[in-house]
Amino acid sequence: MKSSDTSTTQEATRAAPASGRLGILSVGLGALSTALIAGVLAVRRGLGKPVGALTQMGRVAGPPGRPDPLPVKEAVPLAELGDLVFGAWDLLPDDAFAAAEKAKVLEGDLLHLLRPELESIRPWRGIFDARYVHRIDATHVRARRGHLASLAEIDKDIQSFRESTGARRLILINTASTEVYHMLDETHAGLKLFEQALAKDDDRITPAMLYAYAALRQRIPVINCTPSHAVDVPALLEMAEELRVPVAGRDLKTGQTLLKTILAPGLKARALGLAGWYSTNILGNRDGEVLDDPECLKTKEESKLSVLRGILEPSLYPELYGDFVHRVRIDYYPPRKDNKEAWDNIDIFGWLGYPMQIKINFLCRDSILAAPLALDLVLLIDLAQRNGLRGAQEWLSLYFKSPMVSNGRNPVHDLIAQRQSWEDSIRRIAGFKTNGRNGKHARQR
Repeated sequence: MKSSDTSTTQEATRAAPASGRLGILSVGLGALSTALIAGVLAVRRGLGKPVGALTQMGRVAGPPGRPDPLPVKEAVPLAELGDLVFGAWDLLPDDAFAAAEKAKVLEGDLLHLLRPELESIRPWRGIFDARYVHRIDATHVRARRGHLASLAEIDKDIQSFRESTGARRLILINTASTEVYHMLDETHAGLKLFEQALAKDDDRITPAMLYAYAALRQRIPVINCTPSHAVDVPALLEMAEELRVPVAGRDLKTGQTLLKTILAPGLKARALGLAGWYSTNILGNRDGEVLDDPECLKTKEESKLSVLRGILEPSLYPELYGDFVHRVRIDYYPPRKDNKEAWDNIDIFGWLGYPMQIKINFLCRDSILAAPLALDLVLLIDLAQRNGLRGAQEWLSLYFKSPMVSNGRNPVHDLIAQRQSWEDSIRRIAGFKTNGRNGKHARQR
């Protein structure tokens, strides 16, 4: 039986067991990746709980005849946290302990308990192109010798990691700083043209795309946690389909956008109108510093601005949403570090057009919200590969601001619809009978 999205078009089969070590290769060793790594180490030692990770604390409806919801990790064969091993590339030479101390996401007392394990994770030199990231003093980079040479170096690092850790399966996760905004063109439109551009050292191929290409040709699943264009470009999606590799992205949905995908469906469900939604953020981590560059900020804004129109569908409801104004600001404010603060002013209208307002002040911790999403994604995309799935994994849209889709369809942004699609896919992989609802049908118009 075929599913309603192209990420699960193969016949439903039970996933192969998650035997052996699972290697997590992170592009970037900053706030998010160190929070993920240290968090996994802490949970393994009983020093904390994996709050926010559906794979660890979530449940899905069980098989017929079982009335109670079943923990996700009992429904499907996920990799154990004890089997995860980590490697990373970064533009700075700091090991995971030093990088985590600089990021100031986790408390020093916890980091010192994990210090030996964190210090053992030392980054490989990263691929750096100053045309795409402007606000980083990159001191730990590979000499620029062309795209093909960079790919060979990535291959060498991956092979070294396999040999040193004994990892049987690998996942590449992009947590690097946001690259500057650039339009996609014919270079990115098909795999043949993309590979010709690689051979010519075309500057339209970014570092994020190089890492994704290197992983895909080794049949390593790729997750893009950033707003940068990487594995989502048509050429690399074509490659993922041809090589039967699952991929997911882009831009993790953590704070302000998470609230938008909760509130906007509620307004729509009650036929309340929207005149405008003004959002502003301050943050002071490395991500905020990079986004202080207007060209990088434009990449982020493109991702954040698409959500409301996707949910509210102004063309179907012009009287309610045809003219709403949506503004997003992000400001770098170093004293706040990773503790992002977001304000939203929402102008709505109701009966006879009378105006009302909603105001939200969300004081969140950016990487604390993102780390459990990253954990879920690496475990679930590994599950997808063991289940024979390939291409864009639309059922993982729950985790992203700009979810990857296939065949030119519009992505679903409604959080409840995304959650239902996610659960239906988990149950399908588990071999349970699904309830027939999914992201496509749950968008009630």
